[in-house]
Amino acid sequence: MYGHPSWLIQRLQREWPEDWQTILKANDSHPPMSLRVNRRRVSRNQYLQRLEQAGLTARPQRYSIDGLTLVKACNVNDLPGFAEGDISVQDESAQLAVSLLSLEPKLRLLDACCAPGGKTCHILEAEPKLAACVALDVDEKRLGRVSENLSRLNLEATVVQGDALRPECWWDGQLFDRILLDAPCSAIGVIRRHPDIKIVRTAAEINKVAELQFALLQSLWPLLAPKGILVYATCSVMSQENEQQIARFIAQQPNCQFLAGDKPWGRATGHGWQILPGEFDGDGFFYSVLLKE
Repeated sequence: MYGHPSWLIQRLQREWPEDWQTILKANDSHPPMSLRVNRRRVSRNQYLQRLEQAGLTARPQRYSIDGLTLVKACNVNDLPGFAEGDISVQDESAQLAVSLLSLEPKLRLLDACCAPGGKTCHILEAEPKLAACVALDVDEKRLGRVSENLSRLNLEATVVQGDALRPECWWDGQLFDRILLDAPCSAIGVIRRHPDIKIVRTAAEINKVAELQFALLQSLWPLLAPKGILVYATCSVMSQENEQQIARFIAQQPNCQFLAGDKPWGRATGHGWQILPGEFDGDGFFYSVLLKE
């Protein structure tokens, strides 16, 4: 009836008793084509005018100051200035990561598990005067996508192949002021973009990836400078990967504080904010902001 495996339906019913049907419906919907304007090259209003001149209609996104949503999807090569780096394709929920990093000039930043590089590029577009931006990923092939995106957007980062679980193999010992951990996850929040997840994902895999997420938090936390901020992100709606993960980590880290606060988007969970699939047309995402005391 719902086009999802029974184990997933039952779990969503348990975790989101008021919203599970909405989540399933969003998972089976067609996602919009969401754009991110490169503010170093053009303003959002200016790019809206260029789209109109090209016969393309878009609307400003509600929460991302750099975001636009096309009324009708098109080939990226039909987007004005795409090849020159004026615009990128990125979901609005994913664009919200930058707003949580409290970026300032001269900060040292690590984007862990960075591939394919959308958030890395957004960070550099938003704050061009970072002291360092290290883009780390374990997958050499996917790092090629990161380098391609950086090149197209005329941005520079230190691209490093390395395992975030083994910093001793790649880290130079200098602490980071900001860390973005876009953690590997079940991707239950982006099924509408990857319908095969309904077929290939299992409950056992969620348990496995949750342990990996916790290990990543443990391995990266020592790399964060005092008073530094770590932003934890997943594209999942499972509390085991999100709310419970952060609560468990904080309980074991006496110098870790969750930075609470009201957000105009998402649902406060106590240790972060959950965006459900389809809310403001965005993908399902979870964010948490951790301060090192």
